[in-house]
Amino acid sequence: MKNYDRIFVIVLDSLGIGAMPDSAKFGDIGVDTFGHILEKMGSLEIPNLRKLGMLNLHPAGKMAGVENPKGRYTHLGEASNGKDTMTGHWEMMGIKTEKPFKTFTETGFPPELIAELEKRCGKRVIGNKSASGTEIIEELGEEEIQTGAMIVYTSADSVLQICGNEETFDLQNLYRCCEIAREITMKDEWRVGRVIARPYIGKKKGEFKRTSNRHDYALKPTGLTTLNVLKDHGFDVIGVGKIHDIFCGEGITETHHSDSSVHGMEQTIEICKRDFRGLCFVNLVDFDALWGHRRNVEGYGKEIEKFDKNLGVLLEEMRENDLLILTADHGNDPTYTGTDHTREYVPFIAYSKRMKNGGAIKDEDTFAVIGASVAENFGVPMPEGTIGHSVLKELM
Repeated sequence: MKNYDRIFVIVLDSLGIGAMPDSAKFGDIGVDTFGHILEKMGSLEIPNLRKLGMLNLHPAGKMAGVENPKGRYTHLGEASNGKDTMTGHWEMMGIKTEKPFKTFTETGFPPELIAELEKRCGKRVIGNKSASGTEIIEELGEEEIQTGAMIVYTSADSVLQICGNEETFDLQNLYRCCEIAREITMKDEWRVGRVIARPYIGKKKGEFKRTSNRHDYALKPTGLTTLNVLKDHGFDVIGVGKIHDIFCGEGITETHHSDSSVHGMEQTIEICKRDFRGLCFVNLVDFDALWGHRRNVEGYGKEIEKFDKNLGVLLEEMRENDLLILTADHGNDPTYTGTDHTREYVPFIAYSKRMKNGGAIKDEDTFAVIGASVAENFGVPMPEGTIGHSVLKELM
């Protein structure tokens, strides 16, 4: 059968589907992002995910699977040593990460790092702790505006984040300071996955609001990925949402910044209406950033419902020779303790209008089957040193 002309890989950021055998080593016992959301809420309005087989793959709450699912589905385990955004996405495209990124959740950043950052940026650092981005702006925003200081904070992720008021800090200066922070944190002992610029507006408490001018400064992938070989062989590689930032632009031919996960799906639908040949790779971050980390079960559930509505639109727009793959990069169980990601299996749900039958396929022990399947579809070799094997024949 003829291979697909276009493949859409959509990452529902953090929508895990149950603990892996090694989850306890990561401090995660009995975690299940999707399952626990359904148990708490009872049910969700997700007719499109249901018909593709999401509830056949992972029934929970009052919801069960359908008799004849339209999609092919399975569990994917993570081979890499981690449970973060970059590790998960890189593995999808063939990179196995053995050494996890550094986190500074408990202690904040070392004095030596902060001193170097202050010296090179010309600004005093305030904060330097693990915090919610909106809460730390409320706490320290007025001080930053009045004194010209710089709010630095982290989270349960491997990140160094810098807040800056767009009117008093200046957006380009904020980006400059983040570039300096990225250079400093290339040191092995301070190696964080991402430095993130977090601009905001407002003049006083109660008025502060983060803007969409966020910018991520990620580490470059540690090797070539499926994206590189697709681009090198002349295929389109369209990134939506955080994809460009996660891969530092490596292997990307076109990028679209998203203001929200709903916006990201709207962008994907518009891209689907265009002619292109290759991969459209989408990250929908709000599941994780707005709801998982904040342990908001209802918000997470409603976000899944919003996604499902736009998924229905996308399914209608898809052409006969398109393939859709839905997956996640880790878990973030909103019913679990703390605010960290959770080590979980992730869903793999594939659909094409030309598929004759849906149903389960064999469980896999790496996310890299995604990139390997995309590479085989377009007839390009996986780069040397990558992991994963293709399951394309199961998706025809």
